[in-house]
Amino acid sequence: MALQSRHLLGLDGIAAEDIFTILDAAKSFREVLDRPIKRLPTLQGKTVVNLFYEPSTRTRISFELAEKRLSADIVNFTASSSSVKKGETLIDTVKNIEAMKIDMVVVRHSSPGAPHLLSRALNSHIINAGDGGHEHPTQALLDMFTIREKIGALQGKTVALVGDISHSRVAMSNIYGLTKVGARVIVCGPTTLIPREIDKLGIEVFHNIDEIIPQVDVLNILRLQLERQREALFPSLREYHNYFGITRERLENATKPILIMHPGPMNRGLEITSDVADSEHSVILEQVTNGVAVRMAVLFLLAGGRSEIN
Repeated sequence: MALQSRHLLGLDGIAAEDIFTILDAAKSFREVLDRPIKRLPTLQGKTVVNLFYEPSTRTRISFELAEKRLSADIVNFTASSSSVKKGETLIDTVKNIEAMKIDMVVVRHSSPGAPHLLSRALNSHIINAGDGGHEHPTQALLDMFTIREKIGALQGKTVALVGDISHSRVAMSNIYGLTKVGARVIVCGPTTLIPREIDKLGIEVFHNIDEIIPQVDVLNILRLQLERQREALFPSLREYHNYFGITRERLENATKPILIMHPGPMNRGLEITSDVADSEHSVILEQVTNGVAVRMAVLFLLAGGRSEIN
């Protein structure tokens, strides 16, 4: 099965069928990553540009590895060493790059909607690697893939997103994706870090972490994005940890084993303690591995591949 869309701009506008197509393809690519020889000729002759206007470690390396595993030609763009410093616009920059005959653009940008803008201006396939506080679709897809691999079908599972919901593109993509596939989604955090009327997206809002722990199958713990906060939204980091930090003591109230997830980077001792992050219930490093497989699936499918992979 091929994707219905020619871009991956977010999970808000994507069909549930496309989500399952990507997750199914990712399963095959995850098996490839365990082989002695991990490279496939699938995207040989295709050129992918990684257009990063914001710093990134995990996402950028994950995309680069996914592209290399599929034998694509790669061009890495960094805004700080480009003509952007001379005043060139995003559209002019990318149109000039596209004139060199490329096939795909993986873009991370601080402005929400930047990938959507590029999709209207270019003929290349566009993949959103994070646009401001808007969406981060491949992170949500790898989260969903990890959940499905560890505890089965997503439908009916209860997933809690804990922490800085207001500034998290990961949270928004998870909300859009998980609700589409039939999961129950809870958000939990201080009132100042949860957008008003977010419950209209079909989710539940809580402000007491101890109240939700007995209900959930998955805790996806989000980083406090202090760099995006323009004012103090809670009294102190110590108080945040006391009320919302995930600790061993808190998890003792669970009624069943809980999958512990975090998109990274982690603030150990703040939103999560080390003994939880490194516990037997944590799949944080598995998320990183699965991210390569999911991004391989997205690249493959957008290039015209089908989910039935040999």
